[in-house]
Amino acid sequence: MNLTETDNEEKLIREKTREILRINANGSSSLIPILQQIQESLGYVPEAAMREVASQLNIPEVDVFGIVTFYNQFRLHPPGKQQVKVCLGTACHMKGGHIILDCWERRLGIKVGETTKDREFSLERVACVGCCTMAPVTLINDQVHPKMTPTRVDGILHAYQMEKQKDKEEGADR
Repeated sequence: MNLTETDNEEKLIREKTREILRINANGSSSLIPILQQIQESLGYVPEAAMREVASQLNIPEVDVFGIVTFYNQFRLHPPGKQQVKVCLGTACHMKGGHIILDCWERRLGIKVGETTKDREFSLERVACVGCCTMAPVTLINDQVHPKMTPTRVDGILHAYQMEKQKDKEEGADR
């Protein structure tokens, strides 16, 4: 799913990127650390930041894009407010982690590495999270949800929707 930034977001992206580039004036030998700092600052590496880096370092945009897409540490989409991470370590995989991942993709309408249009949820596949006895495991904003099933995925999403509705109603009452 391709999310586009607003004009204000793009301006902020360019400002943050230029600030990081000023601090790292060592040139293209610092490309990966620069991209890591951009992601740390913004939560992902947006296209506008990649173009700015390429321009400032005088390297082809395709080279910057190649680095960002080669290393799986880099995100191309902003993380959602609710970051869903499905463990696919050995124990989780053997206990159906791939089924849980597929369920999250279908329920959220996104693929791994993507964010929902409303930026509420992002979905990631992760290696072992160290909770093997509770497999299969999903983390939501670092909160462990053990022994996941498709029904539990539905329950978590339903609880989230109920909480969001409650917050909306309380906000309207004020």
